[in-house]
Order: sequence, then structure tokens, then C-alpha cells
Amino acid sequence: MDETAELAEFRSETRAWLAANCPEEMRLPVRSDSDICWGGRRFVFSSPAQKLWLERMAERGWTVPEWPREYGGGGLAKAQAKVLQQEMRRIRARPPLSSFGIWMLGPALLKFGSEAQKQAHLPPIARGEIRWCQGYSEPGAGSDLASLRTSAVLDGDHFIVNGQKIWTSYADKADWIFCLVRTEPDAPKHLGISFLLFDMESPGVSTAPIRLISGSSPFCQTFFDNVRVPAANLVGARGRGWEIAKYLLTHEREMIGGMDSGATEGRDGMAQIAKRALGLSEDGTLPDSLLRTDVIRQEIDSWAFALTMERVKDEAKAGQGVGALSSMLKYYGTELNKRRMELMMSLQGTESLLWEGKDREGDLARAWLRSRANSIEGGTSEVQLNIIAKNLLQLPAA
Repeated sequence: MDETAELAEFRSETRAWLAANCPEEMRLPVRSDSDICWGGRRFVFSSPAQKLWLERMAERGWTVPEWPREYGGGGLAKAQAKVLQQEMRRIRARPPLSSFGIWMLGPALLKFGSEAQKQAHLPPIARGEIRWCQGYSEPGAGSDLASLRTSAVLDGDHFIVNGQKIWTSYADKADWIFCLVRTEPDAPKHLGISFLLFDMESPGVSTAPIRLISGSSPFCQTFFDNVRVPAANLVGARGRGWEIAKYLLTHEREMIGGMDSGATEGRDGMAQIAKRALGLSEDGTLPDSLLRTDVIRQEIDSWAFALTMERVKDEAKAGQGVGALSSMLKYYGTELNKRRMELMMSLQGTESLLWEGKDREGDLARAWLRSRANSIEGGTSEVQLNIIAKNLLQLPAA
């Protein structure tokens, strides 16, 4: 379908702006976690180019292009945002900012937050000034999240928070946390939960990183010992945080599911990786026919999944919502990402097993081991399949 003249003009202007403002370094493939810009008070940029790219995109509101301008966004229409994504993809530009604030908290605040909360928190998220973590899972309250026991007792104009969270991603690096707490202990478990925001530097907050088999520690245990949180930081109605929690989870699952998106987000596609690892035969094909088949299958599945993600997003923006579809995206996306990591290990052969030294390919072995947790975090695959069976396929209960 031909673009309107207005949209074609926007594309031309966007293409010119990106050409002039995206540093060449930010058009190279992301090779490791150090290439990812998370922002926050304590974030250390890997290079001047990474900092400049964030500043230029944030100034234009293009870290969150569809958010309203008054909250730090670009105010773009859906079609314009898609053009921006396409033009960034065309030059292989990296995302200027990766953020739980953008992926999860931002949508929840836009829907449920007060005007004061939106003004206070959304612009710093858009500029990458505050890094957020998610306080959901607890020991004994993982898949059955609604059984959580972290308490928040109202004391004047503050809540006093006590309890523990686990698997809190990057809690030791985050500035603030969006946290599920129990404010009504006598209410049915889904009705006594509230949604609180507070600073991780508040007295009584402490973290302990959890070391994974990969050697890294992206997850933490998080402890709250008589933490005083202003009551004004309560999002939505007291005791009705479960509705917010479920809405946010749909965005989290969509985010986790989108980890494998082909060559769409500043990352090499499998074909490029295979060419670099194996070289090409005289006829211009990969020399290993079995691996060539696997690479083609992965590329096709990745692009098909990316198109499915786009369709679901378009339907959501048209008012149809995402709902249980987020479970489908999460399940298939994580399985696709695990397949991708397995294939990358096969392409690199014995070199993929390198653990130390400068020659390892972007910590591939560590990333492969880390990917095994994709089917657990954000809701296990078993839970997602149950949701798909019940709400999408409408199968009878066992």
C-alpha cells in the first residue's frame, strides 16, 4: 500500500535525521551486555557514542516515540512510530535505551497512574535517568503470585513495608522499584494487593545478587525492613493492585517473548552470524548443508514471529487488547531464543565453549547458559501453556 504524502514526508525527514544523528558505532551489532544502554543514576556509558545516541533520541522523544509529549515521548502516531522503527532497522541502529520503565512500568502508569505520578516518573524514564526493577516474585509466591506476603501497613501518610522478593532482575543496579505488597491481609488474596513505587536507596532496602550457572548475577534477593514509603506512591486504588499487576505482566511477557526478533533490533541475523563463523563456499552458500537448513529455518521463524508481534501490537493499539496473546508471544519467543542460542553454539563449534579470554564471541557460552532460564522468568512455560489452552484454545479443564 502506498504511503500518504504526509507519511512519506515523515519518512524522508526521519531518514535524514537518523543519518545525521546516529553515530556509526551505534549501527554496529550488539555483541554483549556492555553494548546495551540501561540508563539510571549509576549507569556508566560504554562510550561517548552510546551517551550521545541516548541524549539525541531522548531530546526528540524517540526513546518512547508513542508516549505523549508532555511525558517525555515523541507524540507519534502509530504509523509514524512504525516508520521510525523501519528506518532504524534499515541502518541497523541500536535501541538508544533498554528499560523496564519503558517496557513495563510506563504502560501501567499511563493507564493507572495519577497525573502527578505520570509527571514525576515518566519523563525521567524517557530520558534514561532512572532505572527500575520489578518486585513481584517471592519465595513461595512464584507461579502463584497472588499468595505474596510482603506487607505494607499504613502509618499516617506512609506505608511501612516488610518482606522479601526474589528473582528481582538488576535490583542491585536499579534506582527505584515497582512493587506488589499486601495491604489488606484479611481480604481474599487477589483483592488485598497494592502497587507501590519507591526508591531503592530508602532505608531498610537491601539486595543480595544470585549467582547463576553462567557466572553472572542478573537476579537478586531483595529485602524490606520497615521501609517507609510515601502513601502518595500508591498507584491506583488500595487493595486493587492485582489489576495493575496483570496488565503489566502482559507487557513483560511480550518483552521477554520479543528477545528473538531476527536482525530487527541492532543485532546480527542468523545468516550474518553463520557467514562470519563458517564462511561461504564457491557457490555462495554455507558449506555445511545441515547447518544451512537450520539457519534458514531460524531466520524464517524469527521474521514470522516478528511480523506476528507487529500484528498483535497493531491490534492492541486498535483497542483489541493483548490479554492471553501475551502468553503465546512469551512462550514461542522464549523457545525461539533458546533455539537461536543452541544454533549459535553449533555454528561456533568448540570455540563456543571458550569461557575466559579476549577471543570469546560475545560471551557466547555464558549467554547460552543464561538463555535456559527464558522459559522460567516472567511466568514458566507450563503456566503460559495453561493460559493458552484455557483462554485462546478454550480447551476443557483436565
